[in-house]
Amino acid sequence: MNILLSGGASDLATVLTPQLLARGDHPVRIDIRQPQVAGGTVIQGSILDRPLLQKAMSEVDVVVHIAAWHGIHEVTGQKDGFDFWDLNATGTFNIFETAMRSGVKQILHISTTSIYDGDGYYRQTKLIAEEIAQTFAARHNVRLVILRPRAFIPAWNSAVYGSFIEWANWFVKGAVHIDDFARAVLLALDFLADPAKPTPLVADIDGAYDYTAAQLANWDVGGPGSTFRATYPEFAELAEAAGLDISRRPDILARTEAQTLLGYEPHYSLANLLAELAERRTATD
Repeated sequence: MNILLSGGASDLATVLTPQLLARGDHPVRIDIRQPQVAGGTVIQGSILDRPLLQKAMSEVDVVVHIAAWHGIHEVTGQKDGFDFWDLNATGTFNIFETAMRSGVKQILHISTTSIYDGDGYYRQTKLIAEEIAQTFAARHNVRLVILRPRAFIPAWNSAVYGSFIEWANWFVKGAVHIDDFARAVLLALDFLADPAKPTPLVADIDGAYDYTAAQLANWDVGGPGSTFRATYPEFAELAEAAGLDISRRPDILARTEAQTLLGYEPHYSLANLLAELAERRTATD
């Protein structure tokens, strides 16, 4: 399949591109930036440029709409309300309207769990983007999947995280690893391609967790960090020495029927993070 990736130079597109190529798909990547990793057809430009988007959409079978300004751009003041509206709302409308005019009937829209709380520009414009997606799906018989991931910025994004441990302290709060989310995207593409599968489908996407329900309900009853030490005794000393907040209780999303329909099972948990931390420490010793 020819698959348009809006936000084609994004972290997610960087991970997806080689995986799509390995499956025999051809990614068409549109972004204002040149991607750091080559692969597929690259179109440098904005989804706000309607003629360019129309050209990019030609001969496309399915769209993965990634492009958006995110919460990090709002918190740091990099983007203002106009920027968020232009890309997240108008850009989403352009994607769906152009897809309709081009005869593209399969769209995977990347949303966010941030729609559940907060009152910032990011949340509001992503809510509007979902409304646009649902409206087009209903009016134009578009097969639609909306994925709402936890934040999935990778440790290797040095523009956001200055070190692995900085990323790790964010991850322990509750997050999904970008590799797991990329897996969810591939499953969603397969779901869209099967006409027997019911759409629209909306699915929250969370990561993997090692703690039991009982541990979460009785978090750190033995003192700060006690639940972590009981679960990862071989890593406790290393984690504390590295500056990891081992008393942090993760916020975990409940599994939904939509995840089951997709067949999504996350792989990367805190155990994997700790093993990676140990490898990094060994490499620097």
